[in-house]
Amino acid sequence: MAERTSAEERLIQLEYIEKLRSFYESRITAGNAPSYHIETLGCQMNVKDSEKLAGILRDAGFVFAASEEDADLVLYNTCTVRENANQRMYGRLGRLQYLKKQRPEMLIAVCGCMMQEPDEVACIREKYGFVDIVFGTHNVFRLAELLYRRLTEEKQVIEVWEGTEEIVEDLPAVRKYPFKAGVNIMFGCNNFCSYCIVPYVRGRERSRESREILHEVEKLAGEGVKEIMLLGQNVNSYGHTLEEGISFAELLRMCASVPGIERIRFMTSHPKDLSDELIAVMGEDRKICDHFHLPLQSGSDRILKAMNRRYTREQYLTLVEKLRKAVPGISVTTDIIVGFPGETEEDFQDTMDMVRRVRYDSVFTFIYSKRTGTPAARLPDQVPEDVVKDRFDRLLRLVQETAAEALDRNVGKLLPVLAEEKNRREEGMLTGRLTNNLTVNFCGGEELIGQIIPVRITENCGFYYLGETEGR
Repeated sequence: MAERTSAEERLIQLEYIEKLRSFYESRITAGNAPSYHIETLGCQMNVKDSEKLAGILRDAGFVFAASEEDADLVLYNTCTVRENANQRMYGRLGRLQYLKKQRPEMLIAVCGCMMQEPDEVACIREKYGFVDIVFGTHNVFRLAELLYRRLTEEKQVIEVWEGTEEIVEDLPAVRKYPFKAGVNIMFGCNNFCSYCIVPYVRGRERSRESREILHEVEKLAGEGVKEIMLLGQNVNSYGHTLEEGISFAELLRMCASVPGIERIRFMTSHPKDLSDELIAVMGEDRKICDHFHLPLQSGSDRILKAMNRRYTREQYLTLVEKLRKAVPGISVTTDIIVGFPGETEEDFQDTMDMVRRVRYDSVFTFIYSKRTGTPAARLPDQVPEDVVKDRFDRLLRLVQETAAEALDRNVGKLLPVLAEEKNRREEGMLTGRLTNNLTVNFCGGEELIGQIIPVRITENCGFYYLGETEGR
């Protein structure tokens, strides 16, 4: 555990960044700077953590390598939401072991949620001794210090904290897009859904002070960022651990008041904490995007209770009705788990009924993964694999049908689109995003990237649109 305050920790890590740069000075001067490659697995929180890791390495003199084969340092930021993710990770490490035999000077680091599990750390220590650095979710900001220790002590460095009360931000970061950015507003989770490992690997819920968040948003706006995404495991419960008594709805108002910020998104929300105040703010402020990701997980009250979700299907439907009344045309998306222990065909039909009634724009469907360490893993009546697969296929067909119909509402409309990047398949095409988070492919030059421009929606292609800019 750290004994340093957040402010002290930040200054110390900046010093270690300079120490690393000095360590590699001769290579940097000779034009042979060390290179890094980061593989990010998992959620938007992991993506944000990887931006910090890349920023630390950039400021220490490292350059980006497009592949593991070309990198001096390979870093895996792991996910452990599903047990098979851990097995895939070990497969990746096996491949890296071969590369390291070819290039013994290569450094390998593993961090993230998987490393918060003591058994997995023990496995790395015992069977994967070629891994140079291991750290967890609570001390990602200490990469420079851990890497410096590995280089100077010439031995494996393992540092995983069980938890922390400190929040260390305002360190370097490398973002994929210069015009949009994620902003952490809280860390951890207190919900303990029976199937979920997140509270055990991300720790208890803790919110950042609103003034620190606002300072970061203002700084990003000054750098030309137009769109921010506020990130947390359950943003709806923001502020519960703070003395200042600011709600998530109030935080949204504060962020929307920052000049230069044109769009605000957030992820993820828990239905049990969705307040009328938040719904009202979304209806009042047009900077807040017309998109709400509201995980359902199951349409069965019996299964929801077993999942420890703490809401009913009728309460969920009421929330959706309130959202659509406050924000006409809002895009509602969700997560659904198929095959939770004890799920009957009747329970599954309740889920299908919810999909028909809500008519989501998009649904992220998952087959239940028995996750060791969670209460659900010990439940009886695990659903047979062939039954789960059949239900999953039926749900997917329904989702595709209802989503395609729901998306027809935007065809023919002229809507603002943030042009994000060149389309990867069609030359001369760009891919952008509507305020409701749906993507649009349209003709346009690279000079439009980063701008919010009007695009006429011409065709619904299922989970994305085709469009035309006016005058083209």
